Amino acid sequence: MKAKLPQKFLLMMTANLFLNWQNVHANDKVRVVTSLPDLKSIAEFVGGDKVEAFAIATGFQNPHFVDPKPSYILKLTKANMFVTVGLDLETGWVPPLLNSARNASINKGGPGYVDASLHVPLLQVPASVNRAEGDIHIFGNPHYWLDPANGKIIAQNICDCLVRIDPANRAYFQENLQKFNARVDAKLKDWVAAMLPFKGTKVIAYHNEWPYFEQRFGLVIADFLEPKPGIPPTPSQLAKVINTMKRDHIKVIINSPYFAAQSAELVASNTGGKVVTLATSVGAEESIKTYFDLFDHNVAMMVEALK
Repeated sequence: MKAKLPQKFLLMMTANLFLNWQNVHANDKVRVVTSLPDLKSIAEFVGGDKVEAFAIATGFQNPHFVDPKPSYILKLTKANMFVTVGLDLETGWVPPLLNSARNASINKGGPGYVDASLHVPLLQVPASVNRAEGDIHIFGNPHYWLDPANGKIIAQNICDCLVRIDPANRAYFQENLQKFNARVDAKLKDWVAAMLPFKGTKVIAYHNEWPYFEQRFGLVIADFLEPKPGIPPTPSQLAKVINTMKRDHIKVIINSPYFAAQSAELVASNTGGKVVTLATSVGAEESIKTYFDLFDHNVAMMVEALK
């Protein structure tokens, strides 16, 4: 026997849907706020000219640490829809912003709330959590958007919410979703082909944020400059990495825009290696304006470094 939802809850959800519908049709466009610019780019592709999107974080910020600002609260207060990476990636800054905005429609459980990780096949889900192991994500590694195939799942989650909020434009959103998926499939063939000659190549990374990229493009991350996730590099860890690189003839160290390059450069200078700063999000470089640009950039950077 299925449990019945309380009548008060059902009335509240119906009211939220109606208010969202009213707001959308009063302003013609669905107001979308996303945590990261990657989600904004996908929302703009699927939503087309029916949405007005804003990303809270920039492409060159560490997504774990973003300073909440009053202007973000105002955006969320007026939003019809909020898209989050989820998996506790933004746990330090999204909940305070949503609580301050007091917009029930875009809070978890509301009609305008999108957890973009829904249905994503997650990597590195821990069997148990030990905080002594560093910054462990209890639901799995949250950097799933760095596999372009997962972009299709994110787009589907966004499309489902847009249809829920603005059902009159269902066909438009679904057509854009199909175009997005087709473009991912076409571009993915090119990206995978470009990386194929380097399949199985070992590399080093600063932080454990590349497992989805690693799996999709056939790389092997042999070690990290951080001794544990979220713990800055230590002399003993750098010495360990230097020995590993010399032993296994590893020549590439992947860094991110928001991590200082000194440790990576020190290791590279002691091993004859090269530091490659990959973009973790749209907007990390001026030329990276869309989700597709992100992978064009990163694949080209890796190919150049590996060859």
